[in-house]
Amino acid sequence: MTTGPARTLVRLTLTNRVSVAYLAVVAVVVAKAAADSPAAAEGPEQDFAWLWPPLVTFPSFPLVAALGRTAWGTTTGPTWSFAAVLAISALLQSLALGTLAQAVRTRHQRMLHSC
Repeated sequence: MTTGPARTLVRLTLTNRVSVAYLAVVAVVVAKAAADSPAAAEGPEQDFAWLWPPLVTFPSFPLVAALGRTAWGTTTGPTWSFAAVLAISALLQSLALGTLAQAVRTRHQRMLHSC
């Protein structure tokens, strides 16, 4: 029985152990940043809390952010664009990790069956 591409995409992105662990780390980092930066905070240290979420999603964050800036045509997009870029970057990273985990698992199974 073959699965459809949408089901495979969801399985690789959201339902394997590696992807779930990565998305949990991203959620914890975002929750910590939200808790550490109250809306009424003033001063230069208010922005450092939101430094960590892009770093956790780093390899895909700059690419997705650049695409977003290109789509909006400005250097600053709407206020929701940071959250959207962060979510899309986390899902892309999760997909990459899920694909890598499946490839390693498949290769390991092939090696066991060939012996």
